[in-house]
Amino acid sequence: MGIEIHRATGKGVLDYLEDAARLRIEVFREFPYLYEGDVESEREYLGDYGECPRSVFVLAIGDGKVVGVSTGLPLAEADESFQAPFIAAGMPVAEWFYCGESVLERAWRGKGIGHRFFDEREGHARDLGLEKTCFCSVARAADHPQCPAGYRSNDVFWSKRGYVKQPGLRARFGWKQVDSGEEEVANELVFWTREG
Repeated sequence: MGIEIHRATGKGVLDYLEDAARLRIEVFREFPYLYEGDVESEREYLGDYGECPRSVFVLAIGDGKVVGVSTGLPLAEADESFQAPFIAAGMPVAEWFYCGESVLERAWRGKGIGHRFFDEREGHARDLGLEKTCFCSVARAADHPQCPAGYRSNDVFWSKRGYVKQPGLRARFGWKQVDSGEEEVANELVFWTREG
């Protein structure tokens, strides 16, 4: 069976919060995020998308179940921690669409779904009148002890999509990591941007 791609928007994303939470916990446990997630934290974080009428979940459905989710919403309606670097740089947040996470089960990777996720989110942004899109990724040292052999970042993929890494735009977030026990670890995230 092939893959189907669907968009859910606004309150329509509420039907898929459990799928998104499951996939975020599973996928972000991997390097480079090393996220030790729990369902309650996920419900709180993802619930914000359901409160935003201009949000989007792009759903990848394979073999009758949700195997991938990609999220987004206008930066002006995103968490203040994501807005802060833009405000500090004098970049109006109202002009930007924030592409949140893309999480996909391992078995479905390498089939072009990542491109579809970006196509759909960028299309949704244009539908909202927003031509500028951004996202952020966690910054990890090349010699990080948890980095698996043969690891390849998504930098080349993102660059081919027209995104430019912006070392001057950084956000900080804390989360429990697989290697940190019960303590949250402060992590730095670097933004990538695309205009038009």
